[in-house]
Amino acid sequence: MIHETVIVTRGRDGRYNISPIGMREEGNLAIIAPFRPSTTLENLQATRQAVINMTDDVAIIAGCLTGRRDWPLTPVGFVNGARLAAALAHLEVAVERIEDDELRPRFFCKILHRGIHGAFRGFNRAQAAVLEAAILVSRLQLLPPERVAHDLEYLSIAIEKTAGPRERLAWQWLMEKITAHRQLAAISA
Repeated sequence: MIHETVIVTRGRDGRYNISPIGMREEGNLAIIAPFRPSTTLENLQATRQAVINMTDDVAIIAGCLTGRRDWPLTPVGFVNGARLAAALAHLEVAVERIEDDELRPRFFCKILHRGIHGAFRGFNRAQAAVLEAAILVSRLQLLPPERVAHDLEYLSIAIEKTAGPRERLAWQWLMEKITAHRQLAAISA
């Protein structure tokens, strides 16, 4: 099972990178498979540690995919890093081994610490819609435009019926990103 999370990594220069990424757990291992090229991949290779955050704030996920990566962080104690201040839970992990791949290397990370910071009340339909739209945005270069339009039409129903202010803002950011992508594609055609 893949869990949609937000990973915080730190580069050798000390700068943090915040990025949404799917993660799997197998026993006491977290498996992370970032696409090439990515800052997350570079940071995992360089420092061999990360903090995996579980949050119900879908604006963070949408924000990261639309260039908004300045989210409040809180220092952690088991790795040289930080977690999202808005995390409901987090895992501090250290890379044990890497399975190389041309597209998505897999990092097998030992879980050093599990922190719990708040109760998860469950996603509402709008949060799930934002999450699915964020995944579409992360794959705009790979998916046919008709598929994206079809999926967004369906997902927009949940936004219209159940979204709060955070979900509406996140949806707006994602729609702006999709519009910009479509405009660029039209110019390039």
